Amino acid sequence: MALIIQKYGGSSVADADKIKNVALRIAKAKAEGNNVVAVVSAMGDTTDELIHLAQQISEYPEEREFDVLLSTGEVISSTLLAMALGNLGCKAVSLTGAQAGIHTDSNYNRARILRVNTERIISELNKDNVVIVAGFQGVTSNMDITTLGRGGSDTTAVALAAGLSADMCQIYTDVEGIYTADPRLVPHTSKLDRIGYEEMLEMASYGAKVIHPRAVELGELYNVPILVASSFSDTPGTIICKEASMDMEVKNKVTGIAHDTNVAKITVVGIPDRPGVAMTIFEPLARANISVDTIVQNASTEKITDLTFTVTQDDLYKAMSIVEPVANSIGGKQCVADSTLAKVSIIGSGMQNTPGYAARMFHALSEQSINIQLITTSEIRITCIISRDSVKDAVQVLHRAFELESV
Repeated sequence: MALIIQKYGGSSVADADKIKNVALRIAKAKAEGNNVVAVVSAMGDTTDELIHLAQQISEYPEEREFDVLLSTGEVISSTLLAMALGNLGCKAVSLTGAQAGIHTDSNYNRARILRVNTERIISELNKDNVVIVAGFQGVTSNMDITTLGRGGSDTTAVALAAGLSADMCQIYTDVEGIYTADPRLVPHTSKLDRIGYEEMLEMASYGAKVIHPRAVELGELYNVPILVASSFSDTPGTIICKEASMDMEVKNKVTGIAHDTNVAKITVVGIPDRPGVAMTIFEPLARANISVDTIVQNASTEKITDLTFTVTQDDLYKAMSIVEPVANSIGGKQCVADSTLAKVSIIGSGMQNTPGYAARMFHALSEQSINIQLITTSEIRITCIISRDSVKDAVQVLHRAFELESV
């Protein structure tokens, strides 16, 4: 008897009919002799609606209360799905993140999972129940509710798969798998049958929204195979696993194009070029749990330099409120923000130790008259920061330049 973890996103449980459809899929998996643990997101746009409601009450709501509020969306989904399974004659029990043993740190709104206590879930499985877990949430050592950040239900599912030593983690969403680019921007994308953890982590980190990067990290760490597929069809999806197809690497060293429009740039102008200045700027950002991506420091002129880095648009206001007083304290001239940017990336493990890919990327963008503001790279990724208005053209021209429609 296999143990399967299934995760259903907000679009899959957006209304009563869709919840009933998910219940049928789960009941089928159970009838085939599997033990099933299902993780659910909030229905449709519920999380956005709760955020809007909170902001009507308070422009900057207290973080603990905010997390308690946001966690209710997944609780609603899990209870309704358990009811739908009951109507099908399939025994089911719904659990909150706390009841499911998801223990986290106390970083509200972006908590990290510290451990998973699987005792309650195993007990329910032994009673022949399907276990429905509210995703996106956990509990601190003080029994305070936390949320894992947007996309956190993916992380819940893979963490449970690792903790329960499940045979497979299945992520069901409104797309049929992982594509070479966003199908909404590129008409002739190709669906990948398989992709390696490393490539998928880069894709997810740099804009592919189909699965959360932390879920991919956990999958790689605990060697959990992850299927990404549609909850609205039986079309085979994409397997994220330890090794992707070697044939694919031979045919095309670039696996896909990712883009991200949630980008903002901060430039600290005219700061002293001396040891410790970067530490003075970035340490308070780290303490505030703000992730910094691309960092560029200009060449020093008369021991004065400019420092540029990117954050998410969501963190821009908070980051500026931290950086401006720090910059003033070290003699900086000013802080300048730009929230009109985006990232576009080419990703592929086949690019390692292979020359020419950066030049080919820059040439393609140049031919489309797309200006590159910043560049960052890893062994298997090249990312350009460009104007947000140019994203669609950039993704399309790069998809053609690297012949990804034929993958």
